[in-house]
Amino acid sequence: MRGGRHIAAVTDADFDLARGECLALVGESGCGKSVLASALLGLLPGNAQTAGSALLGDVDLLTADERTLARTVRGRRIGLVPQSPAAHLTPVRTVGTQLQETLRELTGTRKQDLRGAAHAAAERAAFPLDHLDRYPHELSGGLAQRAATALALVGDAPLLLADEPTTGLDRDLVDRTVDELRRHVDEGHALLMITHDLAAAERVADRVAVMYAGRIVELADAARFFGAPGPRHPYARGLLNALPERAFTPIPGMPPELGDLPTGCAFAARCTHATDACAVQPHFTGGAACHHPTAEERARA
Repeated sequence: MRGGRHIAAVTDADFDLARGECLALVGESGCGKSVLASALLGLLPGNAQTAGSALLGDVDLLTADERTLARTVRGRRIGLVPQSPAAHLTPVRTVGTQLQETLRELTGTRKQDLRGAAHAAAERAAFPLDHLDRYPHELSGGLAQRAATALALVGDAPLLLADEPTTGLDRDLVDRTVDELRRHVDEGHALLMITHDLAAAERVADRVAVMYAGRIVELADAARFFGAPGPRHPYARGLLNALPERAFTPIPGMPPELGDLPTGCAFAARCTHATDACAVQPHFTGGAACHHPTAEERARA
């Protein structure tokens, strides 16, 4: 809420996610990606969600009560790698103690086995064993990220929400984290990966969802998105073209304020293909919310 009025951070996010599949959710900062993750875990205020549903089996995550979410969903059915890991670690417990407590609560690991299980969880997330006796304030950003990843994986939840899981990591650790996340998916888990790192998304994702101004504007197979024929939506193409290894051409302009969205396509003011038709809210055609086909599609027409 801003100035006494509600601001819609996410207004159109329609997707499904199966076991053994990774969906990468990408888009500029402020487009609503992390708000979506918070909604799925019931971490928003009660008056924040006004419509829609999010089904995890027979549980609607948007209407489930706090008792259900706390006792049967968080950690057990949905694991979370948070965007700000240091803020989610308990400041008065060492990392090792937090791992052991989480293992005992979520998996029922016997007391005599907790230390070994905590070591295995730390190694899986590339967290150094000689840092397990450290407190969160003694960790660098990268170490806090790895500690949060270890905690998210210990419950073996069927769905993992990873919000910027490679932030603060050097390239070698990014590679290790990406490989571990892909292994997690290949073991039969579902992964919703929220990321700005398109290179990591390309290595992990089976499908890609592109979000802009609170809406998913493209949903595509990852091989098609990163390869040929490429994205269909102009904004999605712009994201790829802004990468140094590609055209390295920034998208002009700035995203609109969520409280002052245009009536038509929110990207129209930044889009070189915009026409009068864009004043009407576009609908999905071929996986993209855009009136205009790509150059390749126009050539085939």
